[in-house]
Amino acid sequence: MTPRQEISAWRPQVAGVVEVFHAHFTEHAYPMHVHDAWTLLIVDDGAVRYDLDRYERGTPTDTVSLLPPQVPHNGSPATAHGFRKRVLYLDMTQLDERFIGPAVDGPDLADPLLRRRVAQLHQALARRGDELEAESRLALVSERLRGCLRPRLARGPAGPDRGVAQELRDLLDARVRDGVTLKDAARLVHAHPAHLVRAFSGAFGIAPHQYLMARRVDLARRLLLAGRPPGEVAGAVGFYDQSHLTRHFKRVVGIAPGRYARTGTAH
Repeated sequence: MTPRQEISAWRPQVAGVVEVFHAHFTEHAYPMHVHDAWTLLIVDDGAVRYDLDRYERGTPTDTVSLLPPQVPHNGSPATAHGFRKRVLYLDMTQLDERFIGPAVDGPDLADPLLRRRVAQLHQALARRGDELEAESRLALVSERLRGCLRPRLARGPAGPDRGVAQELRDLLDARVRDGVTLKDAARLVHAHPAHLVRAFSGAFGIAPHQYLMARRVDLARRLLLAGRPPGEVAGAVGFYDQSHLTRHFKRVVGIAPGRYARTGTAH
């Protein structure tokens, strides 16, 4: 029996919102991956379990989950009937880098007012012509998120390998499309290749190649929702061909690129 899933994704005409993503999964499990945007998640039915920064997390009833950019996470159903979720991907204009650490420390926010405002924002984003309402509701959501996270802004010192890992992440971010060999990365970062892989995996909980593929999938999502065909998108984001894109895209998103693109045509 084919696992049940329903997916709808689109990019609204509202500054600050990179993507709206609604999904119902019964069995699909996300592998470790990253986004270049904030992931603001509410679960309407069931529950999701996920790992963030090597800690097991979940989505308790009536919470809002905020997963920071560039921090690897996965996800799978925590109940037998799966889960139904609504996600907003928000760019860095809504929350800047200062809030990444606090969000890692406590991504699940038990705040009924915040949850209600996020739900209202989803409703406004689903209606064409209500962009001003959506912008207004987004402003209130962002303000509430900053208020929830601000008390946690102090962070502890970084580990000894964090600098090497950060240099490699910066390098991968700068070369998402073109990629880089491990040999060249080691030369540019001035570290032995094996040490570089260990440092990156230890700091971020994901291997360098997994991080790069996740960034390419993230970029592919944006281009697909902008109307570009999968075959063209594959080359544009650094995949060898469309089948290469499809394989990684389905693992991360749970749906083939062409079907994903078509979900946004109704919005």
